[in-house]
Amino acid sequence: MPDALTLTSLPLFPLGTVLYPGGLLPLRIFEVRYLDMIGKCHKAGAPFGVVSLTEGSEVLRAADTGPSGDGFAHETFSTVGTLATITEFSAPQPGLMVIRCIGTQRFEISKSEKLKYGLWIANVTRLDDDMAVDVPDDLQKTASALGKLIQSLQERNVPAAQMPLLAPYQLDDCGWVANRWCELLPMPLELKQRLMELDNPLLRLELVSDILERAGISL
Repeated sequence: MPDALTLTSLPLFPLGTVLYPGGLLPLRIFEVRYLDMIGKCHKAGAPFGVVSLTEGSEVLRAADTGPSGDGFAHETFSTVGTLATITEFSAPQPGLMVIRCIGTQRFEISKSEKLKYGLWIANVTRLDDDMAVDVPDDLQKTASALGKLIQSLQERNVPAAQMPLLAPYQLDDCGWVANRWCELLPMPLELKQRLMELDNPLLRLELVSDILERAGISL
């Protein structure tokens, strides 16, 4: 059905990070513009969109020099983001929500609008999931290194809730391995965004392997 490919008035959460499909995202919510939005998403079981900031701050700020239409500092963000589904929710005190989310599907913004109190909404088209591509022999070392990292965390008895990666561990899948390394590696936000937007999971893994080698990380 065509309707299944689009979402209208999707609430957005611009962040200084890139959420990948299958990735984990813990958040502490205290801003007015997000408390109501997250509460409604949780109650309805609906996703929200995570987009990476290209200008501005995660916390809403007043304009530095005079009003900028709504009195808030300018914000811009990438047009490709990832849907986030809330998997854990708590409200430990008034004005604070603590949530844990998982990234599901990438999307592209066709139109966005800033509402009162600085909340962004957008009409988006959902992008295709990565094709399932087996890790080729020449990239097995990249997958094996990730497997060793997971094993090391398990041997240190890191609780499942604190693991940076969500099981099941798909170490034979190019997209999954590439995405997890992209989350773990310190790299510029712009590079993380470009890698997330790539349609080819094999190419993404090849580029990640090159980054690991240049960083001197033993594979």
